[in-house]
Formats: sequence, C-alpha cells, structure tokens
Amino acid sequence: MALPTTTLYALPLILIFLILFFRVSARRSDLKVSIGDAGDAILHERIRQHGNFIEWAPLGLILMALAEAAAANSIALHCAGGLMVLGRILHPFGLKAGNAAHPLRMAGNSMNLLSVAILFVLLALSRFNG
Repeated sequence: MALPTTTLYALPLILIFLILFFRVSARRSDLKVSIGDAGDAILHERIRQHGNFIEWAPLGLILMALAEAAAANSIALHCAGGLMVLGRILHPFGLKAGNAAHPLRMAGNSMNLLSVAILFVLLALSRFNG
C-alpha cells in the first residue's frame, strides 16, 4: 500500500533526524566522549534535541500512516504533517538548558502536540464513523 502523504512528510523528518544525529556525533568526536555528555552543556543539549525528536517523530509518522491507510481527510493529513515538520524544525532551536520557556521550544512543542491531536481525531473518526 502506497502512503504518499506520509512519505512526503517522512522525507524532511529524515533529514532533520540526520542533522540532529550528526550534531551529537560531531560534538562527541570533538570531546572524545562515547557515552553520556561528560558534563558538557552543549553536548547535553544536542543529545536532548536528538532524543526529543526520536521520542516524538516516529509516533507522528506511525499515526499519519495509520490515518492515511484509513483514508483520512487529505487536507487534515497535510495540516498535521506540516505542523509536525515545522514543529520538529523549531523545537531543537528552543530546547536550551538555561531557558525552559524558550519561545521556539514552546512553539515547536505546541505544533507537535497539535499534529498528534489532529491525527488522533482522524484515527478516531475513521474507527468509529467507518
């Protein structure tokens, strides 16, 4: 089964994943740190930026694939996908150790949560109205 909408949003998310991964890897290499953050604030931030992506992006893509497979509304799928990608772009720039209320963190997280909420509603509608 082809999932063109999910694929459309998976592609930029893969790039974001790779960028976040390489930022962690480069800092680890510079510091010669294999595990943990060695008390380095920059490495700690990068680990959390990558980790937060890993915690949320797969869930969003799974929900999107399920909703698309259930023939959910295309416009709503694109809204959810756009919010997910934009939120995942903004969030790492706002995830700072010294500022838990950074506007980009809050905006990115809000977009991510709204995306998941839209996908939840689409799945619920397809399940109970189908």
